[in-house]
Amino acid sequence: IMNQTLIMEFLLLRFTESQILLRLYAVLFSLIYLVSIVENLIIILLTILDQRLHTPMYFFLRHLSFLDMCLISATVPKSILNSITFTDSISFWGCVLQVFLVILMSGSETGILTAMSYDRYIAICRPLHYEVVMSKEVCVQLVFVSWLCGGAFGVLYSVGTFSLNFCGSTVIQQLFCDVPALLKLTCSMEHATINVSVTIGVCYGFSCLVCIVVSYVYIFSTVLNISTREKQSKAFSTCLPHLTVVSTFLLTGAIAYLKPTSDKPSIPDLFMSMFYSVVPPTLNPVIYCLRSKDIKSALHKVLWTVERSGLMER
Repeated sequence: IMNQTLIMEFLLLRFTESQILLRLYAVLFSLIYLVSIVENLIIILLTILDQRLHTPMYFFLRHLSFLDMCLISATVPKSILNSITFTDSISFWGCVLQVFLVILMSGSETGILTAMSYDRYIAICRPLHYEVVMSKEVCVQLVFVSWLCGGAFGVLYSVGTFSLNFCGSTVIQQLFCDVPALLKLTCSMEHATINVSVTIGVCYGFSCLVCIVVSYVYIFSTVLNISTREKQSKAFSTCLPHLTVVSTFLLTGAIAYLKPTSDKPSIPDLFMSMFYSVVPPTLNPVIYCLRSKDIKSALHKVLWTVERSGLMER
């Protein structure tokens, strides 16, 4: 039996032995990564620069975009680098850091999405109390609690996973360090710490889901009772982007963590596992930009200012 302290590195799975396909993979995911980073940076800058976007909803959106950037940066760059250099290795501590960051960002994002649903509930169901209930202090506290929960789960999952003994193969059947794939390599008979961590994590995720569902039950019942179509349309336009983001995040997360791990995963399985850290960070800014008139207006204003400045310099 090999104790985990002797392991200096793990080997990540290579989805193909073809160097041409690996280069294509590197190019494709490099483009996706750059697009995601630029999109989320634009959201962050717009919500900082435009005074009209200094509201609780866009305060949460700014933090969501930052989390998305961190989430995709935790896995994709290393995978791209390995594809370019035709290597599979990741150091032991690099693997620990990757697990910690993925869980941290995922847990924090779940909390932020829950806070955003609560914000929409107050805005639509209790509009007269909105400014009092969703004060700056409350928004900061909700974000702090989200980060705190994400950090706690990151520590729990990392300690729970890497306190186990690993023996035999060091090949992780995954494109990045993932808890289910790592548990396949352990020779420890008892998984008490990680089992407790997973149980707490499931309870946290389920509680957030219940809060989101309850919020939207109240929201939709209120919206359907609004007399004018124009007000109904405005209410739906602020809720649908968030609901779409929540659905995408939870769906990709469920696919990544609830599907059984295979000893020899297929190429579609490997790509599906990457969806969790790639799809939400890339699609979230697009969803909000397409549905939010405020975001589109702020973007047009910034572009017009930049274009005007360029013309004046000429």
